[in-house]
Amino acid sequence: MKKQCMVLLVENNAGVLARISSLFVQRGFNIHSLTVSPTHNEKISRITIMTIGDEKTFAQIMKQTGKLVETKLIFSVEPTFSLIHEILLIKFSAKENGNEDLESLISIYGVKVVDRTGGCIICELCDTPQRIDSFIEDTEKFEVVELCRSGAIAMERGHVTYEL
Repeated sequence: MKKQCMVLLVENNAGVLARISSLFVQRGFNIHSLTVSPTHNEKISRITIMTIGDEKTFAQIMKQTGKLVETKLIFSVEPTFSLIHEILLIKFSAKENGNEDLESLISIYGVKVVDRTGGCIICELCDTPQRIDSFIEDTEKFEVVELCRSGAIAMERGHVTYEL
């Protein structure tokens, strides 16, 4: 079982997301992450779904989702030819002294410190899901107060575009 990413270009209508998510529920498919965003065409929305499963399950998800009336285009995102990123916001409890190890880790990962208020440090990292997983793992020894992570967004490299 592995994480796989798909993108749907769908009509920007009320209820589309509910129909897609209910299709996943009815078929017993799991959604690992889901991100919906507008596109440059106001009539079309872009849905990026990360799911976990084998090739057969992923093919079935693609087939079933592609049958929905609102789905205008569906494609699998291949990491080799694409960028797949997430955003992480993570809040650490910060002591007045002794944050050198955390500051070093922040520097190594290229993390952006976005707030230092009330004895806490809030950091932002925009990167691949794997690199975000690594950062979270490496910060386990620090006191994490809160963590929030977006769903994946994906875009193909180069001049590959999917126009309707």
